[in-house]
Amino acid sequence: MPTTRTTRLTQRERSDSTIEELLRAARALFADRGYNSTSLDAVVEAAHVTKGALYHHFSGKQHLFRAVYEREQTRLARIVARAYSEAKPDSWEAVFVGSRAFLLEVLDPDVQRINLLDAPGALGTEEMREINSDCLKMMQEGVRRAAESGDIAPHSVTALTHLLYGGLCETAMAVVRAEDQQEALDASITELRTLFDALAAAPR
Repeated sequence: MPTTRTTRLTQRERSDSTIEELLRAARALFADRGYNSTSLDAVVEAAHVTKGALYHHFSGKQHLFRAVYEREQTRLARIVARAYSEAKPDSWEAVFVGSRAFLLEVLDPDVQRINLLDAPGALGTEEMREINSDCLKMMQEGVRRAAESGDIAPHSVTALTHLLYGGLCETAMAVVRAEDQQEALDASITELRTLFDALAAAPR
């Protein structure tokens, strides 16, 4: 008689599956209700796991939110990197295209709630800076390549990177707080274009 083979998940696979369900449920709830109004009871109910399973992987709500925020930053970084890679390689224009791609994501209510409105209070600016360090390095690399290719005049790459990165972060917050977010975003991208054009090296 034919035998039925039962596929058993390994402990690692079960653990990864539980973490995935918790993060998926937590992201949806944090985006919908906000950090302060989301309880761990609601998360475990939505994820269909026990409270003990949650505490096995996360020390509490802040730890869980950090994991969600890290994923969000990784997702946004991929969007920026994809936009950059689709532009002219190693060019100043590619840095602009990547910057614009980041700002376009700001209109997403989920991005606003998790990354801009709740993260500062839930994590604090220093922890956010630690998590976002790879994004800053990615921009610095783009600026460095543009400078080396001659697309921009000689600058302090580090100083220019911090000016641009800080400006983009503050612009994102300004868009979120604006009465007309689309209008604020359009105006910001127009000014960003002007700034990048001003910094570009004169045609040789």
